[in-house]
Amino acid sequence: MMKILFLGALSTASIYFAQIYPASSIPENLKKNANVVIRKDLTTVQINKVDEIRYQYNTVTTVLNKDGDEKAIAYIPYDKSRSISDVKVTVYDEFGKKIKSYSKSDFSDFANNRQGVFYSDNRVMVFSYTPVKYPYTIDFSYQSQDKNTVFIPDFIPFYSTNTSLEEAQMKIINTSGIDLRSKVYPSKYNYASVVESSNGNEKNYSYKNVPAIDDAVLIPEPVKILPSVSFALTKFNLAGREGTLNNWTDFGTWYYNNLIDPVAVSTPAIKAEVAALQLQGSVEDKVKKIYQYMQNKTRYIYVGLGIGGWLPMMPDEVHKKGYGDCKGLTNYMKTLLDEAGIPSYYCVINSGPSQVSFDPDFPKMGGNHVILMVPTENGNIWLENTSQQTAFNHLGFSTTDRNVLSIRKNGIELINTPVYSADQNKEKQKLKIKIGEDNSIIGEGNFFYTGNQYDYNLGFVNLNPKEKNDALKKRFDVLNFEKVEMKNFVNDKDKAVITYDIDFKTNNYCKNAGSSLIFRAVPIFSDNVYKSDESRELPFEIRQSFEDEYEISFIIPKGYKIDETPNDISINSEFGYYKLSFVKNGEEIKVNRKVQVNKGTYFKEKYNDYVGFRKKMLNMDNSKILITKI
Repeated sequence: MMKILFLGALSTASIYFAQIYPASSIPENLKKNANVVIRKDLTTVQINKVDEIRYQYNTVTTVLNKDGDEKAIAYIPYDKSRSISDVKVTVYDEFGKKIKSYSKSDFSDFANNRQGVFYSDNRVMVFSYTPVKYPYTIDFSYQSQDKNTVFIPDFIPFYSTNTSLEEAQMKIINTSGIDLRSKVYPSKYNYASVVESSNGNEKNYSYKNVPAIDDAVLIPEPVKILPSVSFALTKFNLAGREGTLNNWTDFGTWYYNNLIDPVAVSTPAIKAEVAALQLQGSVEDKVKKIYQYMQNKTRYIYVGLGIGGWLPMMPDEVHKKGYGDCKGLTNYMKTLLDEAGIPSYYCVINSGPSQVSFDPDFPKMGGNHVILMVPTENGNIWLENTSQQTAFNHLGFSTTDRNVLSIRKNGIELINTPVYSADQNKEKQKLKIKIGEDNSIIGEGNFFYTGNQYDYNLGFVNLNPKEKNDALKKRFDVLNFEKVEMKNFVNDKDKAVITYDIDFKTNNYCKNAGSSLIFRAVPIFSDNVYKSDESRELPFEIRQSFEDEYEISFIIPKGYKIDETPNDISINSEFGYYKLSFVKNGEEIKVNRKVQVNKGTYFKEKYNDYVGFRKKMLNMDNSKILITKI
């Protein structure tokens, strides 16, 4: 869905409602790679006082095809502090002729929560139009008044791929007497630029003619490609609690006093809970015991109550009910550690597959997730408190390699989360395979995963045996299992390692060539298709480093000899390396494969080099072994 909240509004509504937007007037360059074209995106922000901001929004969006329907859904987030008015939606056909108008009563109203189980003050009004024909245009506008002034949305052309923009404008009129800080972040790739102007207490920002970002292979998220503008009032309100935001120190002090300290409340029951654990050993031993106890006792649900949804549940409530969201569970874990005399820090983070950090030079409210950091003599321990399955002191790929706002009594410290190197994001695969004269193979395998590759395998944990086998079949479909069984699955929550064994059978693995059998050297590998792109327009991002080590033993049938194996090969590249080697020993062929790929954002000019590197790997994985009947 398009986050209308972050998109535009208007000043002179009557002018825009009188305009017509035929699809034929869209410039050709904005149709390229686009499912939707944002024709107008106009926002007026009127800052009246520390606890009053008025927003006017108007977006006009032309949907070119069915893939764009979802991006034209009109939705309006609100809560107790935000009132909504003047909601209008008008739908036009391809030629700009009005089809129908809608009002607030045509919107559905939901709790604004994806998890299903919820306690939330946050709600959302949603209007979804079912088109008869493409293209069509939706003109959507509304006004809102918000008492919370700590969140002023960033100004960015759009948030998703396959979306283009004709014109966007953000006008901020500040009559509050409070300083408004702003910062422009230019596009690193000169993809678009913002035009800014100011006149007295009015600031204007605009974008024009921003082409769509194609959803190409390995494309960075649009927010990493496009320019943006951030805003923060130096004095703000959140649910009736005022604070100052000149720097991270005063904001952190406010955050601690208003959102951390009020819920840092233990009880006799929590004291008894920690005492019953009979903690012994090092700080790490104690933290691990408390963490794994907390994991077994609690489960994650979404909670959006309290101060603007930012105040954690009380620890006693989590203790009694056994559930909470990231804020509540982190605060509960922090309280348990406090009772054990172990200091820890509540840390706000931008969670997501693409690493996004806070700007040390531009303090503002932000983040979408909370984790806990425990300092020790041997380094920081990081705790993800929402998962019952993840290992102690292990952060997943959505929270590594970025900074956090570590909330202290005397301010905020920006601290980096761990970065996992390629050899920490590891897969080890050991296969023992018997070749059958009927072209089938029967095999057994051992698999071992750490780091980000551990994360990718956590999905197996809650599956029953049949579901595990079905998931394996799907994951390793390149081998086309006739049957497969996963055994001995272990999630080692002390070391962040997942291991399992498999037994399998596959028919038609080999091909006949006269009295010989030919088969692939690497049975299980990634068969992703990489295509070169001579007109690549943007950089590409390899989000995670990884390392794979495979050891494959083929036992050939009696009465056969090993005729041909490929030559050992080694490929080195700035993107990583690939090594494949063969050892013949009587009736056995051992194949060793080692691959390393390095994370990074690379220039578009290097994309075809990367494709070449991956294609060579694929070719070598497909290299053939020949055995012949004696």
